[in-house]
Amino acid sequence: MKDYIEERTLEISKYIVEHKATVREAAKVFGVSKSTVHKDVTERLPEINFELYKEVREVLSKNKAERHIRGGKATKMKYQKLNNKIS
Repeated sequence: MKDYIEERTLEISKYIVEHKATVREAAKVFGVSKSTVHKDVTERLPEINFELYKEVREVLSKNKAERHIRGGKATKMKYQKLNNKIS
């Protein structure tokens, strides 16, 4: 694995743990795709730093479990904005 990929993987992983970030948020911050972030933290990270991988996996599992709540809030806000524009 190339050094810059390994370095990026570690940086993204540390960011996710420190900020409890989602894959999408991390992708925006680092200017890469969601697919790249996902591949880095699920496939590459266990080979580089298994302890960090376990921490990242915990954060991502929590995010996945809460995803339906965030989606509901986003939908609610969307329709509130639409209703405010109409009124």
